[in-house]
Amino acid sequence: MFDEEKNSENLLVNEPQLEILYYSKEKKEKKKDTLNVLSLFSGCGGMDLGFEGGFSVLKSSVNEILNPNFIEKYLENGFVQLRKTRFKTVFANDILPDARNAWVNFFTKRGQNAENFYQESIVDLVKMFKNGTSVFPDDVDIVTGGFPCQDFSLAGKRKGFNSHKNHKGEIINGKNASVETRGQLYMWMKEVIEITQPKIFVAENVKGLVNLGDVKSIIQSDFSSANGNGYIVLDPQVLHSADYGVPQSRERVIFIGIKKSALTQIALDELQKDIISEKYYPYPKPTHAYSNVGEKLKPFVKLNEIFKDLKEPENSSDLSQKAYSKAKFMGKHCQGQTEIKLSNISPTIRAEHHGNIEFRRLSKENGGLHDEELKKGLRERRLTVRECALIQTFPPDYEFVIENKNGRKGSFLVSPSQAYKIIGNAVPPLLAYNLATRIEEVWDLYFRKQYDSIS
Repeated sequence: MFDEEKNSENLLVNEPQLEILYYSKEKKEKKKDTLNVLSLFSGCGGMDLGFEGGFSVLKSSVNEILNPNFIEKYLENGFVQLRKTRFKTVFANDILPDARNAWVNFFTKRGQNAENFYQESIVDLVKMFKNGTSVFPDDVDIVTGGFPCQDFSLAGKRKGFNSHKNHKGEIINGKNASVETRGQLYMWMKEVIEITQPKIFVAENVKGLVNLGDVKSIIQSDFSSANGNGYIVLDPQVLHSADYGVPQSRERVIFIGIKKSALTQIALDELQKDIISEKYYPYPKPTHAYSNVGEKLKPFVKLNEIFKDLKEPENSSDLSQKAYSKAKFMGKHCQGQTEIKLSNISPTIRAEHHGNIEFRRLSKENGGLHDEELKKGLRERRLTVRECALIQTFPPDYEFVIENKNGRKGSFLVSPSQAYKIIGNAVPPLLAYNLATRIEEVWDLYFRKQYDSIS
């Protein structure tokens, strides 16, 4: 548990003992079947983990009928391990030290090199490259990036292109918006695409972008112009996470761009049609029945399925389960004062803390409906860090709250407050996995001739 009234920022350690996780970076020859991923705005790696696969999720989150090849093996407590994909993250970046700390701590245990994560803004990285610094890998197959969404979010100020913050997240009061402001960082993603020349890129943002004037069409057009109009950018699609086994109301718009010159002629012709055939369509089909219906769809995943084996914070040894916001109930007229419904999906997990984390359980006097739990004497509290992470479909072995064992008592490499933030910013790994496996399915259909010729 932690007290939100404290200034947790004073407990953060920017560059921790995670340095011990570094190892000598050797140039390794790319395996023929490996597809290299350059990840931008990576955060704690929700998109990266989803694209690589090999992580655990609830068995009920996987539709074995529609996706019989998803499951590598069955685990205890109703979890399964997803098979690994052909994708491998070779570059990641984010400006938040806590995102880097969490990413490095987790991904190095999966064989990643900590040096593959750059704690610089995308603007600075591109400028470094243009000044002659070797920044980006030479052999990139796909670029992914969830460019900052605060300026397009329904929950935010919806400033869009006219952001009040720069590329480092600093307020720019009194200054005009420019291409370096947060709302236009997708243009720097476009620059990285032009530098690295991937066969495919995937850009992700909040659903609110679609309804913000002509922002969607502007971004689509700008991405299309990369490399001298060298990319087909498909009409972006809004994917609802609950339709893919994620127990959360979270909708994201996905842009997919494909390099024209790398395509076979048949694939090029198909992807330029007004209606793309099912065979060549790169977006994943729903697997669960939340906003869709279908005979082969599984029921949507309920919160009681992911919470059933969790101990209460005071009885848990997991730091991420022990930690939760102690902000008091402020009335249902305020944001973040909702009690989650165990028989339903969760509201959107937001990149916030303090009083904006929803309640796992409210007291009777505050309108709590979990009578059986209240009768057992279980007290009012907000969702823990672990509960938020599981709702996002991060695996149980991902450590989010990380103590600084070499620092002063009570200091963190990733604090509970910052853990909430990076979890809320993340793409649900399972949603990304569905997207990645579909792209993997069409990859050879799109590029086989070119891939064989350069291998």
